[in-house]
Amino acid sequence: MTHRMPLVDTPEHVETVVLRPGDFHFGRSNTRISTLLGSCVSLTLWHARMRIGGMCHYMMAERDHRTEPAGQKPDGRYATEAFELFLQHMEKAGTRPSEYQAKLFGGANMFSQKAEGKLDIGARNIEVAHQFLAVQHIALLAEHIGGSGRRKLHFDVWNGNVWLAFPDGAGAEIRNGNV
Repeated sequence: MTHRMPLVDTPEHVETVVLRPGDFHFGRSNTRISTLLGSCVSLTLWHARMRIGGMCHYMMAERDHRTEPAGQKPDGRYATEAFELFLQHMEKAGTRPSEYQAKLFGGANMFSQKAEGKLDIGARNIEVAHQFLAVQHIALLAEHIGGSGRRKLHFDVWNGNVWLAFPDGAGAEIRNGNV
């Protein structure tokens, strides 16, 4: 089933940003951020009063400091560092983490059933997002996580809506209201 995104409340000039794995974007009220997910996870954070927010598309929970040196600038491929990017942008905007609303997507198991127990990268990616949101006191309004299959997302920063397509997916957990 295909749904068209309504044009109601859409700004006259929309900046569309497409995230690839490891990308991060924080924008203003004329921004639509889009991405395609498998086992990766995207977290959207939105400030309702200021109509600012962002999305990250991370691949792994954290950097392996045994193989990659510490002290580098934050890398959006890793959840812990993508979250640091969010915190930096919040500080620049003069806002606090608890003023944001979160929506969480992805973390599908894209590997065969045999690999499920050993390589469930998606589950770890979801867990680390839940931990970050709890520590920062950020309300999680909706999530569409786990299962199998790809997801396509569009996040409209002007109103906080996230549009989700899960065309061939199955077994996702859907919690906390409407996406």
